[in-house]
Amino acid sequence: MTDVGSGDRAARSIVDRWFARYPAIAMGVLVPFGAVTPLFSVELGVATFAVGTLVVGMAHGAVDHLVPLRATGGDGTSLPRSVAIVSVAYAVLGGAVVVAFFVAPVVAFVGFVGLTWLHWGQGDVAALVLAGVDHLPTPGERALTLLVRGGLPMGVPLVSHPGEYRLVAEWVVGLFVADAAAAVAPLFVPPTRLAVGAAMVGATLLSMGLGYRRVRAGADRGGWLRDAGETGVLWAWFLLSAPVLAIGVYFAAWHSLRHVGRLTLVDAAATERLAKGDVRGALFRFARDAAPLTLGGFLVVGGVGLAVPSGVAAPGDVLAVSLVAIAALTLPHVAVVAWLDGRQRVWRPGELG
Repeated sequence: MTDVGSGDRAARSIVDRWFARYPAIAMGVLVPFGAVTPLFSVELGVATFAVGTLVVGMAHGAVDHLVPLRATGGDGTSLPRSVAIVSVAYAVLGGAVVVAFFVAPVVAFVGFVGLTWLHWGQGDVAALVLAGVDHLPTPGERALTLLVRGGLPMGVPLVSHPGEYRLVAEWVVGLFVADAAAAVAPLFVPPTRLAVGAAMVGATLLSMGLGYRRVRAGADRGGWLRDAGETGVLWAWFLLSAPVLAIGVYFAAWHSLRHVGRLTLVDAAATERLAKGDVRGALFRFARDAAPLTLGGFLVVGGVGLAVPSGVAAPGDVLAVSLVAIAALTLPHVAVVAWLDGRQRVWRPGELG
């Protein structure tokens, strides 16, 4: 990633500190609280997820329409063209996701989990690249990191708290079919949990081992220690915490904040403010730009709620409808982020920080 916004090192350092490192430390501090959350009702998790989505989760993708314009510096991409391209992507890809839930809800749910696994890993790889770590010099090592980082929120709760995970699956699928429990049952058999758990442990050990080998060969130890520390925090958080609450906190305070910070660096005016230490001013610009489509995201949630056959009558239904709407927004968002990854050379060998 050789060019992020203006490439200002001071701005990038501030973004890394406020949007990545401090939230990671905060989540580490919260781990003991997470350990007692399985004792609480799932409704607390639903409320936490709702608040996190309302405060920052929905907003983090709400400036996608400006990403092509800002990431190219306006070179060959006008504002109307940027908005048009992204709008078409959202309409086509998001609409396809909603149709998939109506046609094959179990397959769509599994696809959403897989897509989120990819996207959240994608976000953490970009954050590490932005931080300038040098123990991940190849696409293969970065892909392994993506597998681990995305799998911690998506895969580990399946191993540690399958009951609540299954309950969420039943809520989502139950919006579209009568016997959701029978429909999702094959996803939660013990061999599936065992395979996911073994894959996550193996991938984590391999990723950390390869990174340490890079350190032994001369890579910066600090970057590897940071990677290992963040991975350890996420392992503890998702092993111990109730899944819905854990993902609600992670979505708002980890993934979304990192992406917001990244996007301030493709906004030249926000980068200028960050370089002067004006984090509040940069955030104000982001909030202003994100406000209209954040509201649009909640309108999508309302539209899905009106369309589902079962209706919305309980907190679980609200969460399920929100997840279907988020799934519809996630696929085009992933496409925009993948384009940004390519523009910023996140996956180019040897091009770190």
